Amino acid sequence: MEDFPWLSVLIALPAVGALVVGLLPRAREELAKQAALGVSVLVALVALAMAIQFDTGGPRFQFEETYWWIRAFGVHWALGVDGVALTLIGLSVILVPLVILASWRAEDRSGGVDVPPRRSVKTYFALLLTMEAMMIGVFAATDVFLFYVFFEAMLVPVYFLIGYYGGAQRSYAAVKFLLYSLFGGLLMLVAVIWLYPLSNRPVSEGGLGHGTFLFSELTELRIDPTTAKWLFLGFFVAFAIKAPMVPVHTWLPDAAAQSPVGALVLIVGVLDKVGTYGMLRFCLELFPGAAKWATPVVITLAVISVIYGAVLAIGQVDLKRLVAYTSVSHFGFIVLGVFAMTSQGQSGAALYMINHGFATGALFLVVGFMITRRRSARIDAFGGVQKVAPLLAGSFLIAGLAGLSLPGLAPFVSEFLVLTGTFTRYRVAAVLAATGIILAAIYILWMYQRTMGGPAKEAVGGMKDLSLRERLAIGPIIAIIVAMGFFPQPVLNVINPSVQHTLARVDKSDPAPQIVAENGARP
Repeated sequence: MEDFPWLSVLIALPAVGALVVGLLPRAREELAKQAALGVSVLVALVALAMAIQFDTGGPRFQFEETYWWIRAFGVHWALGVDGVALTLIGLSVILVPLVILASWRAEDRSGGVDVPPRRSVKTYFALLLTMEAMMIGVFAATDVFLFYVFFEAMLVPVYFLIGYYGGAQRSYAAVKFLLYSLFGGLLMLVAVIWLYPLSNRPVSEGGLGHGTFLFSELTELRIDPTTAKWLFLGFFVAFAIKAPMVPVHTWLPDAAAQSPVGALVLIVGVLDKVGTYGMLRFCLELFPGAAKWATPVVITLAVISVIYGAVLAIGQVDLKRLVAYTSVSHFGFIVLGVFAMTSQGQSGAALYMINHGFATGALFLVVGFMITRRRSARIDAFGGVQKVAPLLAGSFLIAGLAGLSLPGLAPFVSEFLVLTGTFTRYRVAAVLAATGIILAAIYILWMYQRTMGGPAKEAVGGMKDLSLRERLAIGPIIAIIVAMGFFPQPVLNVINPSVQHTLARVDKSDPAPQIVAENGARP
């Protein structure tokens, strides 16, 4: 099946599924749910069949497809995955069916503060499937223009999921998310268009002799340093907003507070990874010189994000806003690993994208289950939950401990690699970022103590424990977090070859170890 169009099929399946679900009669709610779940499971199975055939020792990009789309402008329908893109697609196709299962009941889709008027069930699930198609497309695109199309198309289902199914301030949160994203997208569009005339220059002038947007060809461009810096900034700002990084992160807490929980899992767990993935793939490989020029500033912003996000998380009284601020901190670690430009740092950053998606996805799902029961996202609405709902409390504890990178759980390995890789080149940044681990222990354990510990409040006395459906939704994620905490090597084996290609492109290698003689002197 070497010529089978795996990636096109993976994009088409949820897109067609969304169309089918959207065309169902509004009264057929159960059928819409079943169809959405069935399509998402089928997508996951197809992705699994594709992933099994991925050869870690083979070409960097595999399952490639290249067809002309807009010949006059050099635009191709070009798809392919390396190890990093493959694992991110895997993250997407695992989370979507679990989110659909967790969102089965109408109240599970509320913003958690003020339940909006009853909305169309079929439209909700159709939007989730549309979002899945866009996420697969953005990670699979190997034509820069096609990547931009998917990058912007993702905004549409997210905007409606927040603005139509969110909490009381859903319109404000949706518009803020859209404006931030459109601003970043506009900057990136200018940079993307700029690449065309650069590639169309004669080979003697550093061009390719023909206009193109193919990533594999654009990496061969010779761009003067000043132009490269402007192009880098156009891409980087768009990715920093999506990531989100301080100071362009403020859309996330508002979107988190108002989003339906199921959509929120995909926004923070997968969609935001497009920002860090884009930095690793496009910023570093298309503009290696400019990336090295910007590294000191980016490293500084990453450290600020780690500490700022953690400090803000400690002071939150809303569960969803608290978890959103923890993600700002975690994304700081990922960006730090990307721009440390060491094999440990970048492997850790790529692994962190996956581990954060599962850990934060689990945390948001459990928070959603809690909000469904109390109709409130405020921390003071809970207390003593572990006495009446031990499975709920246990799931919350494991997801929370993963969020603080406890050894034995998946995020620990990635965070350790990021800090180790950063320390070999930027010691001060690594030490400062490590304070985020201490702050994480504070906000996670304090959150657990206030919601789950102590005597059970009267309002939570009759709270039900996790249902079978909820256990089926959260159980696989918990299992993955534990399994990858003890045995992350298979995923690292998939990621590492791509990381080595990136380091070679930016002409970086790991710092040589400093050997100290017996008398303490350095050679």
